[in-house]
Amino acid sequence: MRRLAAAGLAAAALAGCGSTQTKGSAKLWVTRDRGRQVLLVDKVKAGQTAMQALQQAVKVKTSYGGRFVQSIDGVSGDRAGRRDWFYFVNGYEADRGAADYTLHPGDVEWWDYRSWKHELHVPIVVGAFPEPFLHGYAGKTRAAAIVFDSKGLEPQARGLGKLIHAKAVTADKIGDANVLFLTKADVPLSATSSGPGAPARFVIGPAAARRLLADPKLVRFRYSGLR
Repeated sequence: MRRLAAAGLAAAALAGCGSTQTKGSAKLWVTRDRGRQVLLVDKVKAGQTAMQALQQAVKVKTSYGGRFVQSIDGVSGDRAGRRDWFYFVNGYEADRGAADYTLHPGDVEWWDYRSWKHELHVPIVVGAFPEPFLHGYAGKTRAAAIVFDSKGLEPQARGLGKLIHAKAVTADKIGDANVLFLTKADVPLSATSSGPGAPARFVIGPAAARRLLADPKLVRFRYSGLR
């Protein structure tokens, strides 16, 4: 198997620990129904909490001492209907209340109003791609790697590597990197992770890779799937 990996890939340690950067900006997205309807796309200041950024952009009602978002612009959570607001940072489902997450430069804060009847937790989504490869979670980043399983896929792999800022080197191990697997199988773009900041594993087939390389925004706001 041929591999493209980031320099220093063997090191499992997270980079950027203890960052206190407050300059720069982040993105704020608000959607509903798993990203099918886009309500807001905005740029916000880094250094504030995710809750502060949201409250400055839209009308928010909270509960549990201001730590839980009950409604955004009049769209309220419905326990009986099993619908609520969920938020992601750089594609990861957040592990803390929005009042406890400080936005870092480049972060993508994404709120989505959806049903949780069949799926309560979604650990990671693809719709913020090329995140989390670029900015990680909570200011901590991992090395990025491309792994491809056919020599003929190497040109696509190198193109994808540029999107996620991976460097073309050969490595026997991928360690704890965030990895994008390019496979010759015709599969849509998907992602898995054990939780926020944990290694992310993205998988994509050649047809979806061609579309993604032509227009990376095609995957925006999707939970999964790009053929």
